[in-house]
Amino acid sequence: MDEMNPIERFTAALQRAEEAGVPLANATALATADANGRPSVRMVLLKGADERGFVFYTNLGSRKARELRDRPFASLCFHWTTLEEQIRVEGRVEQVSDEEADAYFASRPRGSQIGAWASRQSETLDDAAALREKVRALEAQYEGKDVPRPPFWSGFLLRPETVEFWYGKPDRLHDRLVFTMREDGWTLRRLYP
Repeated sequence: MDEMNPIERFTAALQRAEEAGVPLANATALATADANGRPSVRMVLLKGADERGFVFYTNLGSRKARELRDRPFASLCFHWTTLEEQIRVEGRVEQVSDEEADAYFASRPRGSQIGAWASRQSETLDDAAALREKVRALEAQYEGKDVPRPPFWSGFLLRPETVEFWYGKPDRLHDRLVFTMREDGWTLRRLYP
């Protein structure tokens, strides 16, 4: 592992969390902001991390997707209590290509594919029975067929500009390592706890 590469450091940390049995180790808090700068945070599942950055998926009509398109900056926070590790990521976001979204959607369980079509994510649901009926209708429509990706469902790539690793230590003298992207690559500085 290249100690000066925060993506490699993150990938190793995620693998440690998974091997340690951390439930949903890829769960991360995603923070966005609305037009008035009011923050909103919710949990999402990380579905990819590579040299480009961090990828997650959502309904493009959802509040998070609208906020990401209107203000293309976000933060992620991974926290693994049992390991006493936290990783924060900040950067610019962009929508993934249709090809990348199609490939990921095809890998999802069929129920999740149907659910993506049925959900009008973040809109008011007046009757849960209507959602269940929509799911049944979609199951019948796609019986024996592949479920295509809805045009209103895709992914976002967060390109990291800052990545902070926090490691819990006795007496609250925690290690904090901050990587910042510059024109010539990543720089590293250590923060007081």
